[in-house]
Amino acid sequence: MFYRVVAFALLCFAPSAVCHAGIRLPCVFQDHMVLQRGTKIPVWGWASPGEKVTVSFDSASAAATADAGGTWKALLPPMTPGGPHTFTVRGSSIVTVRDVLVGDVWLCSGQANMEMGVKAAQNGVDEVAAAKYPKIRLFFGGGDMAETPQVDEKNGSWWVCGPETVGYFSAVGYFFARAIHQAEQVPVGILNVSWSGTQIEGWIPRSAYAADPAIAPMLATVKTPLQSTMPTVIYNSRIHPLAPFALRGVLWYQGESNTSRPALYRSELPALIRGWRQAWGQGDFPFLIVQLPNFQAAKEQPAESQWAELREAQALACRLPNADYAVTIDIGDAQDIHPRNKQEVARRLARIALNTTYGGKAEYSGPRLRQMEIQGRSVRLSFTQLGGGLVANGGGRLTGFVLAGADGKFVWADAAIVGDTVMVSSPRVAAPVAVRYAWADNPSGNLANKLGLPAAPFHTDKPKDISAK
Repeated sequence: MFYRVVAFALLCFAPSAVCHAGIRLPCVFQDHMVLQRGTKIPVWGWASPGEKVTVSFDSASAAATADAGGTWKALLPPMTPGGPHTFTVRGSSIVTVRDVLVGDVWLCSGQANMEMGVKAAQNGVDEVAAAKYPKIRLFFGGGDMAETPQVDEKNGSWWVCGPETVGYFSAVGYFFARAIHQAEQVPVGILNVSWSGTQIEGWIPRSAYAADPAIAPMLATVKTPLQSTMPTVIYNSRIHPLAPFALRGVLWYQGESNTSRPALYRSELPALIRGWRQAWGQGDFPFLIVQLPNFQAAKEQPAESQWAELREAQALACRLPNADYAVTIDIGDAQDIHPRNKQEVARRLARIALNTTYGGKAEYSGPRLRQMEIQGRSVRLSFTQLGGGLVANGGGRLTGFVLAGADGKFVWADAAIVGDTVMVSSPRVAAPVAVRYAWADNPSGNLANKLGLPAAPFHTDKPKDISAK
């Protein structure tokens, strides 16, 4: 909540949205904005019904005519990175948007861990002072909850990245932008529309609910007074007004508020991804998820975990094309649901992006389970994303593995790296059936690869659906 209040205060002193008596643009089209390179650029707005509008950007132009409701939309051709440029819309009046860059645009959304500002992150004071990147641009989005889709953000403004602007901007968003900017040498724009404490239900569009029988009945709960747990009410005010502003992709960091219902999240997160992609009409743009970090006191004995189930739901959503997730079970804080090391979170997201979206060839995550093979009293596990080889992070023996026989009772297991595999066994399990790794709110697992990236949590059994109780 604190970060949102301060961000709103900044907006009050921001340059006002470009609004004139004739032509009007959405507030996302403002001075200092970044437009997406390499793709056709939708430009839209409002004018008098039947009014002819021309959009000009350097030597390129596009024309449109406002419909009976006064809405118009034009499509500029793909642009190459660079700037600054001037962007002009002409009709009965003229709107000019200055200091426009062309590069990559990423939308950052979620709850407090995405909203947390740079100032509050690890080494925040130093990070703010060093944030002198004028080719990184930051958009603060606003807007209260709404029962119906809104056509524009009530509050929103672009800022040039600098020590005076970055302090309360999304730390994950900024650190990610910095990594992409440094690697690709292009301008980067970040649309920050996160909101602390919110549940996923409010971020999903109505069409996505209606398309999935598992969650469609939830639409009946949309009513006054509004709450962030109600379906669609945040999507309507904060996401819908931005579509179809051309994007490179989305970063999503949310789930803490949904850990009591992880089974439902298995339907909700894919619905959100499909719904946002449908709203933008850009195809399957990249959707990168931050998997929940470790949190709360570690348990002495193996147990069920709603946090582990939620992490699984996040991973399962990445079965959708062009979606992936960053593991963070080693950089959380048992005492604080808002861990401060956002630099590493962003580094892992950027590594995924640079080696998938941007065409790099390096491995981009920690080990992920490929296959389990039972060999007598032991289980052999093989992995993808070996990253030069398997290691026990920090040295010592492997931890975090549990084993069960046909009775389904999990016990701590011994584990050892053998080549590119892990052998798991326990003297208490004569005939192993299933293995779990890092299956806990605050797991102790230390399997990683030589890139220093942690292995993803997994299980080979069908866990009890504790969320349905």
